[in-house]
Amino acid sequence: MNWKELLTRQTEQAYKVVTHLAGLCCDSELNWKPENENNWMTTAQLLYHTANSGGKPMKGFASGSWTSHEHIDSDKEKSKKMMPPAAAMTGVSSIDEALRLIDADKKLALETIAMVSEEDLASKPAPAPWDPEPVILGIRLLEMLEHLNQHKAQLFYYLKLQNKPVGTFDLYGL
Repeated sequence: MNWKELLTRQTEQAYKVVTHLAGLCCDSELNWKPENENNWMTTAQLLYHTANSGGKPMKGFASGSWTSHEHIDSDKEKSKKMMPPAAAMTGVSSIDEALRLIDADKKLALETIAMVSEEDLASKPAPAPWDPEPVILGIRLLEMLEHLNQHKAQLFYYLKLQNKPVGTFDLYGL
C-alpha cells in the first residue's frame, strides 16, 4: 500500500466537499443550531471545529507536538468529563473566515503528508493525547480524515435541517 497516495487522495476529496458545503452556508445563519438542547454547536462553531479537524491534528501526530487538546487526558473517562460544552467553543465570524481556515488546514494536512516517510506511516507508533495506544502513524492520519469527514456529514445535515437544497452529490462531491 502507498500511504502517501491514499492519504493525499482522501485529503483532497474531503476538503473539496467541506469547502463546497461551507460555501453553501450564510453569514446570517452562523448562530443556527438544531433546536434540541443536546449540546449542539452553532454553525459558526461547527465550521471552526471542522476547519481544525484534519491538518492540525495530523501535524500533531506527525511531529509529536500538540498545540491544542489541553483539555484531553490519556484517561478516556476523565477526558469525556473534561470536554468543553459546545457553548464554550470558538466559532467563525464569517463564511469567508471559515473558507480561509479550511484552506489553511487543507494545506497543513497535505504538507504533513508530504513531510512524513512511507516507513513512518507504516510503522511509527503515534499515541494520541486522548489515547496512548501505540497505533501507527498512517492509521492515525486516516482517523483524522475520518474525524473531518464526520464533521463534513454533520455540516451537510445542518444544511439539510435549514432546508438548503443539498443532496447526495453535495455530500460526496460528485
